Amino acid sequence: MHSLVTPAPGPRAVPLATAVRAAVEILSRAGIADAVVDAELLAAHVHGLSRGAVQAAAFRGDELAGAHAVRFEELVERRATREPLQHLTGVAPFRHLELRVGPGVFVPRPETETVAQLAIDALRAAASPSPVAVDLGTGSGAIALALATEVPHARVFAAENSVDAFVWAKENFALTGAANARIAFIDLGHAFPELDGTVSVVASNPPYVPDAAIPRDPEVRFFDPPAALYGGEDGLDVVRVLSRVGLRLAHPGGVIVIEHGEWQGEEIRGILSADGWRAAATHPDLTLRDRATTALRP
Repeated sequence: MHSLVTPAPGPRAVPLATAVRAAVEILSRAGIADAVVDAELLAAHVHGLSRGAVQAAAFRGDELAGAHAVRFEELVERRATREPLQHLTGVAPFRHLELRVGPGVFVPRPETETVAQLAIDALRAAASPSPVAVDLGTGSGAIALALATEVPHARVFAAENSVDAFVWAKENFALTGAANARIAFIDLGHAFPELDGTVSVVASNPPYVPDAAIPRDPEVRFFDPPAALYGGEDGLDVVRVLSRVGLRLAHPGGVIVIEHGEWQGEEIRGILSADGWRAAATHPDLTLRDRATTALRP
């Protein structure tokens, strides 16, 4: 029988399909909704393969043995404690990117891809041959790098003031190799004064969870950095700062794009309108939950 690995001293070789099924049972009992996906991705990570290659190997009857078997078992046990899958594999997919992530940085979510799309559309629509975008509180660099790689004629600036997150973002900027993007270690409230009045798109996924709220998922509650989650009593303290900073940075006709929770759109539209932004509008993500609010600089 063909095997993914050369058998080595250690646990007895078992069919990969059997090992994955056992992992699915463990992860399902731990309350993980996508247990099949997680089990296959962990097996793929252990073997340095794609998920599709693991599925093919399991179908062929390949075996799991030796160090790979030990490593797979360890990772499944850790995932069952609700340690984020992305921390275990070290990567998080975001649009066409694969970002390096781990402890100390907010793991980018699929819903933020919708937010990035709004910013990308606005940046592509900018009249300038070299429009400027700013991502405030970039975290892993997800939104900034999506902008830089999908709108290559733009110039993209990212701000981050968490040391841990900045280290991850720097690595992602380097790995992506986007020459039109740069990152600065700076508080978003004071970011890029040299760009005042020149920015076409100001984007941000700020902390917006109210301080008293408890995130449902253990992966969020115990592993995402609190500074990336909690935004004051009503969750909107950073949004208020973003509104004012955005007015400073954006040129007339410039767009602000802010991610938020599904019940916060009305309040954020009120904040932006009171500050002088025009045409504030809230947009749903792919699950039809309100996810982002945009507005225009008068």
